[in-house]
Amino acid sequence: MNTLLSIETRNAVLLKMAVLLEQEREAIININKTDLEAYKGEDISMFDRLKVDDFKVDEMIKSVKHLASQDDPVGVERFSFKHDNGMQVYNKTASFGTVLIIYESRPDVTVEAAGIAFKSGNKILLKGGKESLKSNLKIVELWHQALKEEGASADWVEYLQFNRTETQAFLEKPTQKVDLIVPRGGERLIAFVKEHATCPVIISGRGNNFVYVHKDADLDIAIDLIMNGKSKISACNAVDKILIDQNLADKDAFVNRLITKLKETNIEVLGDANISKNHEVEAITSDDIWYKEFLDYKILIGEIASNQDTIGMINKYSGGHSSVIVTTNNEEAKVFMENVDTAAVYHNASTRFTDGGQLGLGGELAISTDKLHQRGPIGLQHLVTNKWYVHGNGQIR
Repeated sequence: MNTLLSIETRNAVLLKMAVLLEQEREAIININKTDLEAYKGEDISMFDRLKVDDFKVDEMIKSVKHLASQDDPVGVERFSFKHDNGMQVYNKTASFGTVLIIYESRPDVTVEAAGIAFKSGNKILLKGGKESLKSNLKIVELWHQALKEEGASADWVEYLQFNRTETQAFLEKPTQKVDLIVPRGGERLIAFVKEHATCPVIISGRGNNFVYVHKDADLDIAIDLIMNGKSKISACNAVDKILIDQNLADKDAFVNRLITKLKETNIEVLGDANISKNHEVEAITSDDIWYKEFLDYKILIGEIASNQDTIGMINKYSGGHSSVIVTTNNEEAKVFMENVDTAAVYHNASTRFTDGGQLGLGGELAISTDKLHQRGPIGLQHLVTNKWYVHGNGQIR
C-alpha cells in the first residue's frame, strides 16, 4: 500500500521528469525510430500516433510542467455541513488509488496520461501496445529515475509487459488492486477492456463526429470548420460526417465547392443518395456506414430536411463525442445544442477543440463518452473520487 505522496513530492517528480525528457530527447527519438521501423501494419493513423519527434517531446515536457503548476486535486472540500449534534461533516476529493491505463501506440500517453493520474495521487499501471514497447520502456525508465531522485518509490509507476492473453487474465482477475481502468485507443481495444474488466472503466468512446450546415449558415465558416475538422485524421475529434440542410440557398454550388476543397487535400468523398445523384462522388451502399468512425482520409456528405431530423440522425449514429451546427440563427443553435446527445456541442466552431488543453483543463487523461462520472475531456480535477470526513466528540445516533 503506497501512502499518498505529498503534493510537493508529486510536483517535484513531474518537474524532474521535464528535465529528464529534455536530457534524453535524442535517445527517446532514436529508440522510437526502431519501433517505427518494426511497425508493419497498414494503419496510417496508428503510425502517426506511434511517431515521436521533437515536437512530441516538447509537448510531453510542456504537459508535465503544466501539471506541476496546477493545484492539488486531492483533498478539495466539495461540501460541508454542521450537524445538529455538533458533528462537523466535510466531503472532500480523494484519489482513486491505482489507475490502469491500457493504450495503443502513443508513447506520449506514457508521459501525459500517466502524469495526470500521478498528480491526482494514484499509483499508475501502464499497459501499452507492443508496437511502442521500446519507446514506452525508455519513458518508464525516466519515471523511475525521477521518482527515486525525489525520494519516492519507483513502484508508483509500473509497466505491465503483458500479451493479449495475460492482459485478459489480469483484467478478469487482477493480481494487484486496481480501482479504475482507462482504455485509450480504438473501438476494439475499448470493447475488449469493457468485456473483461471487473472494476470501473472510463469509456473514451469513438469519434464519428458530425457537422450540420444549417440553411442559415455562413458558408465560409462552414468550409473552414469542415477542413479543420479533417486536418488530423487520427484524432478522435476529427470530422467524419457532414449534413447539409436541403433548404440551403445555392446548395449545389456550396456542395461542389466543398467537394473540390476536400479532394484537393486527398480526402475521399462519399455521398448519400441525394448528394451522389447530383455530384461526382461515390454513393454509399448501406446506411451502416453512418455509424463508422473513419480514422482515414474519408468523409461522408448527406442531405437532411431540418434541424430536428439532424438531431435525430446524430443521436442515432454518432459516437457521442462532438457535433457542430453552423448557423447564424442563435435560436436554432440553442435547440441543436440542448438536444444533441454528444459530450461536446459546438456552434460555429471546430470539433478539433474537444481536447483537455483546448477546453481549459490543461490536459486530459481521456475523452469520456460515458455519462458517469465525467463526460468529455477528463482533466486533473476529474480523476478523483470523494470521501466523507466526519469529526465528532462521542456522538451516537
